[in-house]
Amino acid sequence: MNSFERTVGFIEGNKVDRVPFHPILMRFAARWAGVRYRDFCLSATHKCMANIKCATDFNSDWVNTMSDPYAEAEAFGTILSYPENDLPQVKEYAIKDITDIDRLTVKRISEHNRLRERVREIEEYLLKTGESFLICGWVEGPLAEYCDIRDINSALTDLYEYPEKVHQALDVITENAMGFISAQVKAGAHCIGIGDSVCSLISPELYYEFCFQREKALVDHIHSKGAFAKIHICGDISAIIEGVIRTGTDIIDIDHRVKSVKEASALLSPGQLFSGKSDPVSVIQDGDERVITDSVASFFEEAGRRAIVSGGCEITPGTSATNLRILGDAAQYLQII
Repeated sequence: MNSFERTVGFIEGNKVDRVPFHPILMRFAARWAGVRYRDFCLSATHKCMANIKCATDFNSDWVNTMSDPYAEAEAFGTILSYPENDLPQVKEYAIKDITDIDRLTVKRISEHNRLRERVREIEEYLLKTGESFLICGWVEGPLAEYCDIRDINSALTDLYEYPEKVHQALDVITENAMGFISAQVKAGAHCIGIGDSVCSLISPELYYEFCFQREKALVDHIHSKGAFAKIHICGDISAIIEGVIRTGTDIIDIDHRVKSVKEASALLSPGQLFSGKSDPVSVIQDGDERVITDSVASFFEEAGRRAIVSGGCEITPGTSATNLRILGDAAQYLQII
């Protein structure tokens, strides 16, 4: 059973040889492969090489396109700098005044380098790995993308001061994401992740007003294209986890800040599961074998044994190879608990 078959089988509730292992590797992957982070963000060749190497070296079951949240933002007009070995930095946001929203339009992928490279990444994964690994593409969720083109402080204030304008912007962002999803699935993506991290910072009322229906629309669109959907929201989503499940997404990432998913696990439909939730710093980076293994086993049971093994968020670049291997080995151990 290869990694692709293992992940698909586990999602669909079939018997598999072990629980899938899906670590979120970005800065770790670049460091492990000896790739400058600027190249990891901007070059399909470098990102794919680094992620395939990590998947092979650490027995991971997926490869993905994550590196930073700014691919779509740059297309919308946010101006970035790309340090040689650090995360991209915003120099100027696309929306400086609320009236700038009137200029937002859906983008043509062929006209924007970061969007083209995302599609190329998936094509390269498919060419080099076939269906050995689950290939996961990515789009920013509506509110997270709004923060990437506005700036988070102004964006969250806008929810109260200019709600109609925010809805206008989110509609354009959602339509743009649908086109980006279609292109990635056509290129060979088996799954599309939706990163809407800022949703853990707003009230449930605002989540349901601005985000829920749009996230659900993206999930429905992903499913209509024949792919799996994954939603990643950093932070404590306890207050909105019922809504995230109701989007119909197949995979729900769980951050370590979520105290328990035991009650929420009863809401999962067949084909839905969690992924997470070990703390990337205190457990995976700084913990020993017992700490890591106990964390994985505890969450697996808490989730009703419907959980992919992963950190609650990105594996830190300071994590040792030994500890990442321990995390992956825990996926096999779960079969005999």
